Amino acid sequence: MSIATSAGEGAATSSNNLALIASHSHISGLGLDDHLQPREASQGMVGQLQARKALGIVVKMIEQGKIAGRAILIAGPPSTGKTALAMGLSQNLGKDVPFTAITASEIFSKEMSKTESLTQVFRKSIGIRIKEETEVIEGEVVEIQIDRSLTGGHKQGKITIRTTDMETIYELGNKMIDELSKEKIIAGDVISIDKANGKITKLGRSYTRARDYDAMGADTKFVSCPEGELQVRKEVLHTVSLHEIDVINSRQQGFLALFSGDTGEIRSEVRDQINLKVGEWKEEGKAEIIPGVLFIDEVHMLDIECFSFINRLLEDEFSPIVIMATNRGISKTRGTNYKSPHGLPLDLLDRTIIIKTDKYNEDEISKILKIRCDEEEVEINNDALQLLTKIGVETSLRYASNLISVSNLVSKKRRSEIIEIDDIKRSYLLFLDSSRSVSYLQENESNYIDDEGKVKFNEEVDVEMK
Repeated sequence: MSIATSAGEGAATSSNNLALIASHSHISGLGLDDHLQPREASQGMVGQLQARKALGIVVKMIEQGKIAGRAILIAGPPSTGKTALAMGLSQNLGKDVPFTAITASEIFSKEMSKTESLTQVFRKSIGIRIKEETEVIEGEVVEIQIDRSLTGGHKQGKITIRTTDMETIYELGNKMIDELSKEKIIAGDVISIDKANGKITKLGRSYTRARDYDAMGADTKFVSCPEGELQVRKEVLHTVSLHEIDVINSRQQGFLALFSGDTGEIRSEVRDQINLKVGEWKEEGKAEIIPGVLFIDEVHMLDIECFSFINRLLEDEFSPIVIMATNRGISKTRGTNYKSPHGLPLDLLDRTIIIKTDKYNEDEISKILKIRCDEEEVEINNDALQLLTKIGVETSLRYASNLISVSNLVSKKRRSEIIEIDDIKRSYLLFLDSSRSVSYLQENESNYIDDEGKVKFNEEVDVEMK
């Protein structure tokens, strides 16, 4: 992982926009058009047209709430973009749809049972949109007067807010003054104040202040001054996950567990009561259930107990869409002695719809590597990119991607800002790929400790390690 000053492809470089560059940070969607047809290269996605089209249909079904409690398996060889497809799916769904991504091995590394870990990630992937009516004050700020005591303790003041029809002066206390300072509210801003909790939201700048050049920046949003009454009733939507409701209602942990991350085991009775209450809210129209997505990478690492439990959870009333990814062919299901396709038991495999991914061709690998160079803000000439593409075809896309940052450092060492063919060659010689590493091991097998614990230091000395 490296750090660059770019927020994405084509973004302007700025020292204020530090962004972490990870394996899939260049992915911003599935790269589909309005008719769900995949573009050849778009939103960081390249190739895998059939898989992207299939996931586009899945996105539409999720948005319409027609696919909850289903299982989807993305299966394909290593380095074919399975995780990238899941990341693109999450970007397409937007912030309103819960998306939880885990690796199967995480289930075994927590201080709780496997079934509890699976239950928690399932319920993290179910959103509850709660509707609530609240009174708000909306208007344009005319004037703010704040009087501070000489000792710096108690503060008081007044704020004048107007609409097109009326104008009112409100008294301010310490909390409200701090909120105004925090949001940097000045005269001419259009604000909204929630009467229940005192939260202040800046809606934008009034059109009447459009000529105040000193008081606005390039990203200033202009809005009209509100009409009618200052105090209005509004419907506010809050979206939380079922797991968050579980944690808050767990007597053992309480809401502080949300911040500490240590939720512990939650009793089934608590969950049953919450399910009942959420069902009532749904019937009364107070809440809406949003089935989200649970992505399980390297799903073949789960054992037969986990697969059996997933089977049951998929039949639950509150169940998300489960998307799994694996690179296994015919292999053993963990915890059993029999083999099955992709390492999944046949009863779970029968529930899934399978999306396959294919190996990238040379042209696609070249495009992906160029996108990665742009993401890492690295300049590379055409000859070096062609060599890197050839390496990617003969070894793996991941190995070629790793050589980008290495070659960049090699080029900087010779005081160049552009990666050239010699930089790629030097990096290739310095760092082995898996196939060359295997060849080296086979040639020098006698120098390594074998399965029986024996190692040969030279022709005369044969030592057994115990």
